[in-house]
Amino acid sequence: MMRGSCLCGDVAFEVSGPFAGMTHCHCSMCRKFHGSAFATYTRAAGENFRWLAGESSVASYASSEAGARRFCTRCGSAVPFFAGDGAAAFVPAGNLEEDPEVRPQAHIFVGSKAPWYEITDALECFEAYPPGIDATEIERETRTAETPGAVGGSCLCGAVAFEFEGTPLRMVNCHCSRCRRARSAAHASNLFIDAAGFRWLRGEERVKAYKLPAAARFAVAFCEICGSELPRVIPGAERINIPAGSLDDDPGVTPTLHIHVGSKAPWFEISDQLPAYDEGVA
Repeated sequence: MMRGSCLCGDVAFEVSGPFAGMTHCHCSMCRKFHGSAFATYTRAAGENFRWLAGESSVASYASSEAGARRFCTRCGSAVPFFAGDGAAAFVPAGNLEEDPEVRPQAHIFVGSKAPWYEITDALECFEAYPPGIDATEIERETRTAETPGAVGGSCLCGAVAFEFEGTPLRMVNCHCSRCRRARSAAHASNLFIDAAGFRWLRGEERVKAYKLPAAARFAVAFCEICGSELPRVIPGAERINIPAGSLDDDPGVTPTLHIHVGSKAPWFEISDQLPAYDEGVA
């Protein structure tokens, strides 16, 4: 059995294989919910999964008639969900504390891929579902900034929206274990902007924040309704970190480097040519 947990540790589980594949999903719902370029899930038999702690702390948001997104109500991390009959457990790989010894097999929903992310590995890509899956593709409404020239963003349910003006400072892919756990993904793609250009459009009261007690600065924010990762706005701070997956518009920049690759997920391959650093950079 291998263990997994959310960022704060309130929710913990264990699961064993064999795992039935692993895929990177680029659909707009996964990007919104995880706040990342894509979500990575692996699947195990439902009978091989059990909660260790915190099942009562898990909230659920019905993202469609066919499924729901589940997350920790304290820190916002995505947590496993189940097929309707409970026969299969779908586990966000970013939550796993050990190597599941299965590797990604494909990218799916690349037709919805973020404009700022480039797929550079050799995995097979599918515009939507891969062949053999009998499911209806769900169309999401198109959202954009309210102010001409601004870049907009929002949560999955749409209760929270924001926008910013000005040129972003930079975008960075972070592979630290905290970012992986917070985004429940292979890595975080963090967009840094000047705080002066940022504003909430609606739902600021729905944004819930969590600061990791053991860290000097590490904190996250998420929608309390749907669990989507959102910007963490600290009063008086000069810059804001926006989870790039929450964006509705193209920010006009792409990731420039990888940091904390010494903590990289064993199941994720860095295949691009961006500079990579074992730890952080100034």
